[in-house]
Amino acid sequence: MSPTRITHLIGGAPWEGTSDRTSPVYNPATGEQTGELDLASAQLVGEVVTTAHRAWSDSWRDLSLTKRGQILFRFRELLNQHKEEIAALITAEHGKVLDDALGEVMRGLEVAEFACGIPQLIKGGFSENASTHVDVYSLRQPLGVVAVISPFNFPAMVPLWFVPVALACGNAVIIKPSEKDPSATIAMARLWTEAGLPDGVLNVVNGDKEAVDALLTHPDVKAVSFVGSTPIARYVYETATATGKRVQALGGAKNHMLVLPDADLDVTADAAVNAGFGSAGERCMAISALVAVEPIADELIAKITDRMGKLRTGDGTRGCDMGPLVTKAHREKVAGYIEAGERAGAKLVVDGRGGDFDADGEGFFLAPTLFDNVTTDMSIYQEEIFGPVLAVLRVKSYEEGLELINANPYGNGTAIFTNDGGAARRFQNEVEVGMVGVNVPIPVPVAYYSFGGWKNSLFGDTHAYGTDGVHFFTRGKVVTSRWLDPSHGGINLGFPQNA
Repeated sequence: MSPTRITHLIGGAPWEGTSDRTSPVYNPATGEQTGELDLASAQLVGEVVTTAHRAWSDSWRDLSLTKRGQILFRFRELLNQHKEEIAALITAEHGKVLDDALGEVMRGLEVAEFACGIPQLIKGGFSENASTHVDVYSLRQPLGVVAVISPFNFPAMVPLWFVPVALACGNAVIIKPSEKDPSATIAMARLWTEAGLPDGVLNVVNGDKEAVDALLTHPDVKAVSFVGSTPIARYVYETATATGKRVQALGGAKNHMLVLPDADLDVTADAAVNAGFGSAGERCMAISALVAVEPIADELIAKITDRMGKLRTGDGTRGCDMGPLVTKAHREKVAGYIEAGERAGAKLVVDGRGGDFDADGEGFFLAPTLFDNVTTDMSIYQEEIFGPVLAVLRVKSYEEGLELINANPYGNGTAIFTNDGGAARRFQNEVEVGMVGVNVPIPVPVAYYSFGGWKNSLFGDTHAYGTDGVHFFTRGKVVTSRWLDPSHGGINLGFPQNA
């Protein structure tokens, strides 16, 4: 079967041009190329920015909050109706198992629901008679055209972190999905059109570095939201801010789970397996470093190993526990880290590089892997592996574990497992990490809070979605007003209506 052409969605319709450059899209469970993706040139990106700016100015910027909200509500309903289809696209191109893909869509749906209530968060304030007959009031207004650059590991959820909030605040959006798995993003963009979003207010541009650079430097793109690795996040931040843009660039992570001796080790082992190997470890919130306070390491490792032995790795459509990695190159990169860990002297307790996988074809599989006796000078600790590799570090005390976590250059997510409320409260106060779980291994905030880390896990001052997202996609204005001859005109006895 020939690969299907996958192209941009511009002005509410598929792009009809011809691309000089394309990129392959694979089914990671079979190794088969299923798609051929058009890559945008810088010139095409410029044309799309013009389209988005025109749509924002003509049909979206001044549309009433009521009518915007109606479109948001319709999109929410359509997304809920089509959630299984979106999940299937994620599994087909990313590889994660279907129930995990569906969970991703549902967590993104929460942000769409939050965005339906945006009017409450952008209503501003009013002070009557701040001076004699002078009123002062504040406004929050949209920025204009904004760009969203999303990663491969959450092709539905990450776009949903940003797009509904940006649109609800009155902006036009250009989204560049990962070239590895773009179809879920394109499918959701079609749902926005079906919900009644005016053509051109949301556009999907597929591309590589050329398209990204064009978005980062175009003068009519006012803000950029990015999620990806730390080196690229830093590049996005520095490049875009140099042109005066607002940027929220969420980078990589090395998330630690600190386990105290009083923790329930069965519950902890379940959590470590779930958080370490879900989505094949391709989560920025995955637990990749388990810090065990002695003397519980041996017992905990035995429980984790037992659970790992019962996991099925294979095609995400077959009811397996874990699917493949997204590409062959990424699979080989993760396997290389396992080799490096062995060479550095870490104890390889479970090796995921071999074994039988429940799939047809030559998929990009690597089963869950467990290291013990890992030290902080090893590459498997220092670098974000972004695969199903869990490293156990042994420490002698809470204080040593806390110091280890705080010394790490990343500060995205962390968790403590304990039955000691005082220790948990101390940890949440002292740990230098942006998102903290107490007996919760993947502490992703709900939609009405905000997502974001500290240190090298975030570049920019604003976190994603929630109130922070609303502030990022709007700017404040204060009006001081005096009217010497107030008047009104016309008679209408009908009940006033919003429109």
